[in-house]
Amino acid sequence: MNNNQIEIYSEVIFEDIKHVNEYGQEFWYARELQEVLEYSQWRRFNEVIIKAKEACKNSNNFVEEHFADVGKMITVGNGAEREIDDYMLTRYACYLIVMNGDSRKKVIALGQTYFAVKTRQRELIENYDQLSEDQKRLAIRGEMREHNKSLAEAAKNAGIINPIDYAIFQNRGYQGLYGGLGAKEIHARKGLKKNQQILDHMGSTELAANLFRATQTDEKLRRDQVMGKKEAGDVHFEVGKKVRQTIAELGGTMPEDLPTPQKSIKQLEKEAAKRLTSSKE
Repeated sequence: MNNNQIEIYSEVIFEDIKHVNEYGQEFWYARELQEVLEYSQWRRFNEVIIKAKEACKNSNNFVEEHFADVGKMITVGNGAEREIDDYMLTRYACYLIVMNGDSRKKVIALGQTYFAVKTRQRELIENYDQLSEDQKRLAIRGEMREHNKSLAEAAKNAGIINPIDYAIFQNRGYQGLYGGLGAKEIHARKGLKKNQQILDHMGSTELAANLFRATQTDEKLRRDQVMGKKEAGDVHFEVGKKVRQTIAELGGTMPEDLPTPQKSIKQLEKEAAKRLTSSKE
């Protein structure tokens, strides 16, 4: 299955069970998501939902806004009806559920990629799919800057204080995602000058993988209340490795093998600023 087929398959299985209410808001039913994610028992799936709720709370989001309790009537063997628990889930709630699901399931890997990408796209801009490659790069790079600030704060809470330790911490994340390659090796592989930043010379796909790495490391450091320089670095490495594993399982291209764009983010930003100035004249 190639990348395009994987994307289409993911769209079908998760979009097929999506509902839209009278206000145009999309949602998913937990019971239907349970079936798609191949959980045979509600009890087991509800354990995942509980973890997802906790992650939602730890991210300073209102749980009730993303996990709405609803009852559903079903017919039992004797023809009688009884009410069972269910939830109306936002896209973000689904994202948290698959991130806390059984990673051994292939469908969970699909769900992790699908909901992560779609959730981030919605956060970035509503018409993300209509953007050009350069516009996508600018949008994701801007998001990356903001999330790196949050990641730095989470790392500081874990005990990483001075710049040297933070550089080592960041390098561990790159090593996990890039199959052992650190920032120095990636920099050399891209043929960059000493003062050029790696993230400014990535395409949208590579930037998205790094955004995923940063956000998940941030959340895990905070959720698990990780303490210690080595422990935080190990988390960053493992998250990067997990993102790489997911890319491999979906048949994607490894980040170090993705092409380096001709124009840097700084060049694109200058061009955008110039166009804006010209339009005001």
